[in-house]
Amino acid sequence: MAQYEVVPLPQDIGLQQGEPFVIDNTVQIIAPDDLQREAAFLQSYLKDLTSLTLPIAKKRDNKVRYINLSVAPTITPSEAYHLTVNQKDISIIGGSAAGVFYGIQTLRKTLGLKVTNAAFPAVIVKDAPRFSWRGMHLDCSRHFWSVDFIKKFIDLLALHNMNVFHWHLTDDQGWRIEIRKWPKLTEVGSQRSGTIIGTNSDLDDNIPYGGFYTQAEAREIVRYAAERHITVVPEIDMPGHMLAALASYPELGCTGGPYQVGHYWGVYKDVLCIGNPKVYEFVQDVLTEIMDIFPSEVIHIGGDEAPSDRWQQCEKCKDAYLKDVLEGRLGADMTSVREMPMTSVREMPMFTISARYQGLFTRRIFNFLASKGRRALGWDEILDGSPRNAMIMSWRGTEGGAKAAATGHDVIMTPTSYCYFDYQQVEDTQFEPSRCSGFIPIEKVYNFDPAPDYLSEVARSHILGVQANLWTEYMTSESMVEYQALPRMSALAEVQWTQPGRKDYNAFWLRLTRLTKLFELYHYTYAKHLWPERQIPNRWQF
Repeated sequence: MAQYEVVPLPQDIGLQQGEPFVIDNTVQIIAPDDLQREAAFLQSYLKDLTSLTLPIAKKRDNKVRYINLSVAPTITPSEAYHLTVNQKDISIIGGSAAGVFYGIQTLRKTLGLKVTNAAFPAVIVKDAPRFSWRGMHLDCSRHFWSVDFIKKFIDLLALHNMNVFHWHLTDDQGWRIEIRKWPKLTEVGSQRSGTIIGTNSDLDDNIPYGGFYTQAEAREIVRYAAERHITVVPEIDMPGHMLAALASYPELGCTGGPYQVGHYWGVYKDVLCIGNPKVYEFVQDVLTEIMDIFPSEVIHIGGDEAPSDRWQQCEKCKDAYLKDVLEGRLGADMTSVREMPMTSVREMPMFTISARYQGLFTRRIFNFLASKGRRALGWDEILDGSPRNAMIMSWRGTEGGAKAAATGHDVIMTPTSYCYFDYQQVEDTQFEPSRCSGFIPIEKVYNFDPAPDYLSEVARSHILGVQANLWTEYMTSESMVEYQALPRMSALAEVQWTQPGRKDYNAFWLRLTRLTKLFELYHYTYAKHLWPERQIPNRWQF
């Protein structure tokens, strides 16, 4: 018998009197033209679970029982749905096609595997997500993942009712997206001549490593995600984490190089020269092609971990800083600086204004994106000096995000303390595949509240949602990515979707245990710490 307590838990499950709906080969799926894709997903899912291939029709035949898909504007918000089951039919009505899709996901997850004569108890489920941004991030710079794996990862998001795939495409260790106007980014920047072994040891494997996505492949991933009501948000990190770009075009850096694509993990001192006009030409060219590939309103521009060391020593940066001071673009609090003798201004330590100066760089990029009808998102380092409409991704804890939300910025919460899934899942890491530090057990993820009651109502309204990040310095295979994500991704799904008052960790464990059968059906690797009986026995004997 189907069970409606799934992951993420719906907001309202009202069991009804009456006989269940039983699926057999006489049942049809009814869907209008604009829901044919959703109907095809439902047909595929039910075939996986019941071995039945239900026919899809646009009109109901009175002689058959049916699963009816429809959209009604009275269902709000747009991602909400109503699932109604009685003996004669199943109805999924969404506020949009996305709402119908999430209703289908719930129906899919109610069943076990290879069910014969699947029976759905009479019910009325009324459901809607808590947050509008329900995301997962994947770093494809440190290690490169195939197009097929990216699609498999997107399917995992769909299973969990997530709607944003944050795709980290560039960093010091590799540039992974084709930019036709700047071809060396992939000719040079997508390849590194070796990778450090362990945690930044002095030992390098000296094995060439690389890969990148063509624009055609990226468009295919965007299409694949959109069919599952998932928006792909690309990230091109700037002005730091640009060593792969500098290795490709050394003239974009303060020193002119030579540079090489990074072998080590961490933060490099070499960043874009923010006093060089060619840098802005480069950035705008890159973002123009990115916007052509990705229709997402939001474009992630990074902004984290940009050291000021090179700026402090660069004459171009000093000249540009001086010009900004004299023309009053550093704000009212810099009046005393503008009144200083010019020679004194040039001698000021650059670090005293580095955050403000990066803010000027960021505003130029924000303004460029806004002129194209797009919206910029950045890590919380950009908060100082960024415009009010800047979206902030809060990773260094929740305090920065709360501050940003209170001052009117839209915020995505992704703090390291709850949402960095490259961190370890258990304290005893002897048998863990990753060497990343940090410890985030699944129960901690589950208990995270991105918008707690102690925040003001205005601040909470600006917290759009939450996501987890998968940084892949220490993930060397696709199965490791899955292992680090699962089952913590399921806990995150309830943080994103389910209202806090509905959450209960012990009940979640039971629902999660059933969900793992789908992980196994679709060949996902998941951590089994919650189920010791499933782990490899007698590890010490190997």
